[in-house]
Amino acid sequence: METLPRHNAIWHVVLNIVGLFKLRIGFVIMITALAGYAVTPGKAIGSIQLAILALAVMISSASAGAFNQYLEWDIDRLMQRTQGRAFVTGELSHTPAWLLLIGVLQAFSVLAVWQASNALAAFYVFLGAFFYVVIYTVWLKRRSWLNIVIGGLAGSFSVLAGAAAANLTIGAVPLQLALVLFLWTPPHFWSLAIAYKDDYATAGIPMLPVVIGEARAARVVFFSALLLVAASLLPAWSGCGVIYLGGAVAGGGYFLVKAWQLAQNPSKKTAMSSFFASLLQISLLLLATILDAWQH
Repeated sequence: METLPRHNAIWHVVLNIVGLFKLRIGFVIMITALAGYAVTPGKAIGSIQLAILALAVMISSASAGAFNQYLEWDIDRLMQRTQGRAFVTGELSHTPAWLLLIGVLQAFSVLAVWQASNALAAFYVFLGAFFYVVIYTVWLKRRSWLNIVIGGLAGSFSVLAGAAAANLTIGAVPLQLALVLFLWTPPHFWSLAIAYKDDYATAGIPMLPVVIGEARAARVVFFSALLLVAASLLPAWSGCGVIYLGGAVAGGGYFLVKAWQLAQNPSKKTAMSSFFASLLQISLLLLATILDAWQH
């Protein structure tokens, strides 16, 4: 009779840790680094070195995500979407020991990439965490609607880290993919912000729909998605093949449809549809990027 409750308790702790470190986002960031490596001609690194690069990028992203939750536990309790986070509920103690762990993980990830590949790749890993932790979380999130625009550079640096592991000279395609990641973040997150506008207003966070209203923000999402999809086609003219183009068109077209529906009828339902479409768009794009590179 005691085994099941103990098993459930352990599983619950695991879920809390996964949620704290935002490992699903970390996994996507890891894939962006692998995509950057895949499209960059240069010196091939060993499978162990590549695995270290991938895991280190994920750990760096995870530690940055944990810091975000540690710092924002005061506003997380005010928002319906985040009230179940472990620091808010007390299931994880909000103590300074977490900052030490986060710092150690971040330092480990940067040093691991330095040892496994080179200093430039490690620097890009550092910059990704720096932009998410310092620029986005500490400086801009509570001050400006530009928070997610500038903070979006965090994802771009993971692409450049992967590219730098293969070649210290960053070519056109990885730079274009970094641009895609930069342009993807605003319409992705603003869709979510429209769905939870009241949450952000209650917490005093100046997300775009709080500042300019849901209707105008929804139109901005659509035009931002247009810019994103246009940018996502650039690698097809810089060396990527038909597999990449197919993924970019399929994912981008679907996202545009959902973003257009959001612009025409702003609601929580259409906003969440746009949010999930953005996830599908970037997933298809990254998968197509890696598959296309393998074909070459």
